[in-house]
Parts: sequence; structure tokens; C-alpha cells
Amino acid sequence: MNGDLLLVLLIIIGLIGRSPIITTAACILLAVKLIGLDRFFPSMERKGLELGLLFLTIGVLVPFASDRISMKDIISVFTTWPGLIALVGGAVATYMNGKGLELLKIDPQLIVGLVIGSIFGILFMRGIPVGPLMAAGITAFLLKVAYFIADKWH
Repeated sequence: MNGDLLLVLLIIIGLIGRSPIITTAACILLAVKLIGLDRFFPSMERKGLELGLLFLTIGVLVPFASDRISMKDIISVFTTWPGLIALVGGAVATYMNGKGLELLKIDPQLIVGLVIGSIFGILFMRGIPVGPLMAAGITAFLLKVAYFIADKWH
């Protein structure tokens, strides 16, 4: 399937699935391709994730900048169960991101499955894409579980 047709298909799927992020991204990429600026795709691929994570991080940090988070809120992170669990969750997530990066270095073609799985999650599970590293980290974990189970059966 050629790239233009795939992008149009993603636009239609995004519209049907009510996913403005998929629809807008596919529209922008199709427009860039149709006006002959596809030579910028490698740069967009390399820097797009960083730029997206930058804006995601800015959005998450706005409450700090707007003084909506107080010192009491910060202290509660270290003194309450939900706060401590959030610290552990953040540490586990970054660890899994590292494992995801290792997996993608070893088996880069898995990115196809991660992208299609992410699109499925966005459209049908109302998920929010935060990047391929977390998806790859979860995949690495699921692969370990699958290999463990497969070894038990043999």
C-alpha cells in the first residue's frame, strides 16, 4: 500500500474513531508529502518525538509554573501512600522506557507493531500516545512473560 493511500486511510480511521490527533497528524504528513517537502520526513521523525515530549512535559509542568502546586503538595508526595506509590510508578516507568529502548535497538522492526498497536489503542481504547519507548517497555515485559510461560510448557 502506498504512503498516500495509507495516510488517507488513517485520516478516515481517525475521523470514524473520533481521534483528532491521528487525523491531524495524518493530514499534516499528507500535506507535507503532497507539497513536496517529504525530504524533511527524516528530521520530523528524529525530532518529532522530542518535540512532542517537550510539549507534553510543558503541559505537565504548568501547574508548577502557575503556582497551583504548593510546598504542601510536594511534601505529601514523600509522606502519603499515594505520593510514595506515584514515586515508585515514575521510577518503574522510566526503567521500562530504558528496557524499551534496549528492545528497539535489538529488534527495530517491532516499531511497526508498536505504531499499529498505538493507533488501535488511540482509536478503540481512547488511549493517549506518549511515545514508543513506553510501548516498547511494556512489549519487552510482555515478551519476558511470554518466554517464561513458553519455557514452562516445554
